[in-house]
Amino acid sequence: MIVVDRTLSIAPMLDWTDRFDRYFLRLISKHVLLYTEMITTGALLHGDQDYLLAYDPLEHPVAVQLGGSDPVALAKCAKLCEAYGYDEINLNLGCPSDKVQSGRFGACLMVEPALVSDCIRAMVEVVDIPVTLKSRIGIDEHDSYEILSQLVEQVSAAGCKTFIVHARKAWLKGLSPKENRDIPPLQYDRVHRLKRDFPQLEIVINGGIKTLDQAEEQLHHLDGVMIGREAYHNPWILAEADRCFYQDEHAIPTRHQLLEQLMPFVEHELGQGVRLHQITRHILGLFQGQPGARAWRRYLSENAHLKGAGPEVIQQAARLVP
Repeated sequence: MIVVDRTLSIAPMLDWTDRFDRYFLRLISKHVLLYTEMITTGALLHGDQDYLLAYDPLEHPVAVQLGGSDPVALAKCAKLCEAYGYDEINLNLGCPSDKVQSGRFGACLMVEPALVSDCIRAMVEVVDIPVTLKSRIGIDEHDSYEILSQLVEQVSAAGCKTFIVHARKAWLKGLSPKENRDIPPLQYDRVHRLKRDFPQLEIVINGGIKTLDQAEEQLHHLDGVMIGREAYHNPWILAEADRCFYQDEHAIPTRHQLLEQLMPFVEHELGQGVRLHQITRHILGLFQGQPGARAWRRYLSENAHLKGAGPEVIQQAARLVP
């Protein structure tokens, strides 16, 4: 079995953690585990597989997150993802959107542990890379610790050894996906208890963690920490991650040096027909909290989408920041 270090990871975020964002984040940290956006089994089996699964080798370690509830379809997709070279397959049991519910996958599956076990087992049997699960602590009125622990017990028996738990419940009725990221209160103690009750399993926590200090505190109780929106809006928080968590003392580039490292990638992608704004929308937060950050964001936002926009737009925007 391949060993994946999940000490620190970046959450799969729809419309955000595409291959352009992942490449950019990898330039900041060599070691944090990156995740794709959720890819549904239907999209993968009937759509453009190269488009959906493409990534740059620099992104490793990189995991793919799947959404689905058909064990046969998930097994086919898992084999595809392994063939493409991904380091881990993750099953989504956390997304609360109406579209996901109508497709019978995501958070609504938390009340179907037998089906989830079948899905995990089907994937574990056909791949040699780890198969993991990302869930909430509960949904709607089904939010007791007993329900969560029974899910973990059943699914671990099917071969899942790693559980990534967003420490909030999800309200499938009455709250939007955005509201479900903030309104249900965080309950870190539930996730800590899981680790105490299942010490043989790898338990990773997600939800509300915004600094490396907070991550370090969680690591006293758990095996790993997953950071979501903060790493997107303020990606430079990852600059110290390799030194803090992986004992890697490599020299940290400045933000401007990082942009110089990004340029060959930008030029290559533009040559393949990618529009500049597809890349620059992910780097708006690079100078978060720094003098000139607003000018940087404004220049990119106003110019990157223009026809013929090239790397010089990024270079000019960078000149606005000391």
